[in-house]
Amino acid sequence: MSEVITPSGVIGRDTVRQEARAKVTGVARYPSDIPVPDAAHAFLVTSGIARGRILGWHLEAARAVPGVLDILTNENAAGESKPIPPTKGGGGSTTTLQSDRIWHSGQIIAVVVAESFEAAREAAHKVRVDYAGEAPAASFGSPGAQVQVLEETLEGHEDPRVGDAEAAFIAGAVRVDASYGTPTQHHNPIELFTTTCFWEDDRLTILEPSQFVQGLANTVAKQLDIEPAKVRVISPLVGGAFGSKGGATARTAWIAVAARRLGRPVKLVASRSQGFTIATYRAETRQRLRLAAGRDGRLQALLHEGWEVTSRPSNYNVQGTETTARIYACPNVWTRVNVVHADRNTPGFMRAPPDLPYGFGLESAMDELAIALDMDPVELRRINDTRKEPIRGLPYTSRSLMPCFDAAAEAFGWSRRDRRPGSMREGDWRIGWGCAASFYPAKISAACARVTLSARSVRLDIAAHEIGTGAWTVLAMTAADQLGLEPEQVEVHLGDSTLPAAGLAAGSSHTASICNAVAMACRELRDRLTHAAVTANAGPLAGQDPARLRFEKGALCGESGAAEPLEALLGRTGPVEAYAEHIPHGNPPDAPDKLRQGMPQTTGGAQLPDRIQYGFGAQFVEVRVNARTGEVRVPRITGAFAAGRIINPRTAHSQLMGGMIWGIGSALLEATEIDRRNARYVNDNIAEYLIPVNADVPSVEVIMVPEEDRLVNPLGIKGVGELGCVGTNAAIANAVHHATGRRLRQLPIRPEHLL
Repeated sequence: MSEVITPSGVIGRDTVRQEARAKVTGVARYPSDIPVPDAAHAFLVTSGIARGRILGWHLEAARAVPGVLDILTNENAAGESKPIPPTKGGGGSTTTLQSDRIWHSGQIIAVVVAESFEAAREAAHKVRVDYAGEAPAASFGSPGAQVQVLEETLEGHEDPRVGDAEAAFIAGAVRVDASYGTPTQHHNPIELFTTTCFWEDDRLTILEPSQFVQGLANTVAKQLDIEPAKVRVISPLVGGAFGSKGGATARTAWIAVAARRLGRPVKLVASRSQGFTIATYRAETRQRLRLAAGRDGRLQALLHEGWEVTSRPSNYNVQGTETTARIYACPNVWTRVNVVHADRNTPGFMRAPPDLPYGFGLESAMDELAIALDMDPVELRRINDTRKEPIRGLPYTSRSLMPCFDAAAEAFGWSRRDRRPGSMREGDWRIGWGCAASFYPAKISAACARVTLSARSVRLDIAAHEIGTGAWTVLAMTAADQLGLEPEQVEVHLGDSTLPAAGLAAGSSHTASICNAVAMACRELRDRLTHAAVTANAGPLAGQDPARLRFEKGALCGESGAAEPLEALLGRTGPVEAYAEHIPHGNPPDAPDKLRQGMPQTTGGAQLPDRIQYGFGAQFVEVRVNARTGEVRVPRITGAFAAGRIINPRTAHSQLMGGMIWGIGSALLEATEIDRRNARYVNDNIAEYLIPVNADVPSVEVIMVPEEDRLVNPLGIKGVGELGCVGTNAAIANAVHHATGRRLRQLPIRPEHLL
């Protein structure tokens, strides 16, 4: 394939979102906004206990509500849908209407369908259930909770280890041994969990916000025992997800069952409270970090053990030690991950699922080590910077950790910091400065794309997902850059499982995955057009060297000013279509086939046999802690990040800034409170589930450090979506210690912890 020179003027240009106007004017349609004639409405009935069985139903009052059409329970619908296949880690999944078993509080146990939403809601609230309840285990330390060491019970699980970490720790000149904890947290996207289903003969259409339309289609097909080709998922826009809409949830198949039973469309909009239990969440963790270093600050031992809460039947885990074992140079590393089975719904991916909680432990411990060494924490990281990860000695494709620290430190004014805790003060406000590293694996999956170029338009088809990160725009930018056009000239079609398959919009892998596939299709298309131009009997480019042609401003240009407008060229050739399947390094040859079957195979990070791929950053924060009230404020935060080639600086900046703000929430505000007696979530709403608002975020400075990585993937892209939120919580905790002299190791940090 020839390499046609392009102007490369679109990629890297600050570009307005293509869907921006539609979103801010209300024209944009999310799945639940798409009109479906004659739709009935569903409302979920969820369990009032966390463990036990259903003994019987009292449905008379519910059925008496005018407009009620059907009530699905385990007694009349159990066999109409199979449970969702096991999640990551295997070990089974919780059931819903398939049996009388209650696995957790808030479990879906019935679906009420009526002519109106109001009627369905009223009837659902009139359903009465008889339970045989059992004492539930809520969390760590609860009676009945079961601890499982993953390496002993989960096939294929491997904890990173090298050297003799125990002996090296004991022999260490300077040591830190501390325990850290992160709470249960919920995604709470603004768009609720909605599903609309309708059947046309034996074909099912699902309108649902999804981060992986192919996966949802295939999962529901398995649940309903129908051919995947007969299930179509449409998800043009997603109003926030952060991992919560990455996999199928139990609700979808039951709404499809309800629609099939009624012979008409059924629409569900679950409540905010129900979203806490019918979807996934960030599992709470406990961690123990042990670090040993010489007097010069060089790490000699790193031991990191984690415990994560999951449901009874699932082995779901995020294993954040896969990353923390590899960030710094250390000859002796030992890690272990355990899961704690409790009577809770199964957790799942939530933005930076392993690295945000486990990074908090590592970066807090590094700060404690710096204090023990009487060393600047930036210099401690510089001393332990490395070009190779310590477990297998693999080289990083690129590593800009210290350039990020240097850029952020200079912008923040770090050199003016008085190292002594409690030394900086203004009136009642104790001032603290802290820092931490950011890191996230640079991952990618296979993706397929189709580009069609005609005399009047460019059409791009790919089953990608616009979850608010700017995918729509970067797709148009990539095609435009390759074809010498403007993004506005590219018509993007995405969010439909009938389009060429794309991977999961998660793991900060989506931009790299879909843009490389689109570029590959465009290169194929360029080759065809170039060949047509130079082999034509007539035309301004006939006989020229195809390697010296370039696409620019809607024309194919050659030497000496010769050019042929694409419209004229396509007038001779007719529309040209190119289809590509990009299989990234580390993916097997059958990756596109697996993708179409709903099984994406993401690779990168620490998963490759010959190299390691990560994005890096550094975050510096100032906190102010009121000496009288314990109130913590973050007046300013500065972050510098290196993530390879940035397609659209505008949306990348927004992603990084949003991640840093999320990090503020992680450190100071966000926690799902649990009634340990009944294993129930208490603050299952966004009135009491606290998140940062404008007043909490006076100043956020984002610096993008230039980085070129020619190995990570052909376009040199690393993801930014999750990089920005890793490390912020540790930087804030470190700053709180600097302000007050108190080391708080359990998140979130609240005023009562500082009084």
